[in-house]
Amino acid sequence: MADSTVKIWAVTIILTILLAGCMKDDQWMENQREDLSGQLTDGGLFIVNEGNFMYGNATLSFYNPDTKEVQNDLFFNVNGLPLGDVAQSMYLFNNKGYIVVNNSGRIYIIDIQTGKYTGKITGLVSPRYIHFISEQKAYITDLYASAITVFDPTTNQITGSIPTVGHASTENMIQYGNILYVSCWSADQTILMINTENDQIIGTITTAIQPSAMQIDKNNKLWVICDGGLSNNKKPALQQINLINNTIEKSFSFTASDKPVKLSIDKTKSTLFFINGGVFRMAIDAAELPSSPIIQSTGLPFYGLGVDPKTDELYVSDAIDYLQKGVIYRLNFSGEVIDTFKTGIIPGHFCFKP
Repeated sequence: MADSTVKIWAVTIILTILLAGCMKDDQWMENQREDLSGQLTDGGLFIVNEGNFMYGNATLSFYNPDTKEVQNDLFFNVNGLPLGDVAQSMYLFNNKGYIVVNNSGRIYIIDIQTGKYTGKITGLVSPRYIHFISEQKAYITDLYASAITVFDPTTNQITGSIPTVGHASTENMIQYGNILYVSCWSADQTILMINTENDQIIGTITTAIQPSAMQIDKNNKLWVICDGGLSNNKKPALQQINLINNTIEKSFSFTASDKPVKLSIDKTKSTLFFINGGVFRMAIDAAELPSSPIIQSTGLPFYGLGVDPKTDELYVSDAIDYLQKGVIYRLNFSGEVIDTFKTGIIPGHFCFKP
């Protein structure tokens, strides 16, 4: 009986993936819809749950901090449409939510008041993150494309690309003035500098291996966390970059066995947070890395981290075993737990609703 159950479960997953690939979005949306008007309140947050690679089980959740209520499987329940394979990130722009679905090679767009599907961007290879430049222009980084995609948010049409020859993987983006800084992650150690007025790469900054998340502090210094890659010969680092001359001013080295990720910053831009097993807090003027976490992981390392830009409350995700529903810890600035709740499989990205 056990073997039969496993076989039926496996066949069901395969058929679901095949069906999702064959059916068009409007066909799926004929199935079911739930009205969430008024429930996606301002001050809440969307939680992007990656799901398992090649299983097509990514989901979207919404959490209301005032009522502590959670809406799981939001995208499917509202639209009758599976979100897809590996949901990577989400961004808000002009009352729309842009959900990047990495392995499906697309971005779904929803109304952030109702959760209803309003459009999509396709023709992407392996999209990661979005940065909006203006009403008519936004950039999309990509894991494999060796290019940054340019699209028009008013039409959802791809309008161009910025070749990143020699840098196959582009990751996080952050802007200072008219210069966009882009981390090149997979086995790379480069931050690209792009002139957002003409979409040209105008320079590079060499960092420690595999730069990922970045933040700009109150002194207009750029911080980047570098996870060190897979080799034990390369140490991870947290580095501070002077944006006047684009040179590294400070570099804090971790041990080779560390794996620091998910750099965040508080609303005053004076305190950094990152994951290295547990969650660590560090003042931007600190002379060394913090020695102990404000919250310790009890099992596998924490997976996702976000800081509410209004309240400075922290949201930390535990993917547990990467197979069951993940757990979110809501913490105050000092690391004390306010609430815990379950979402979907592998919650990895937090998107705060203003």
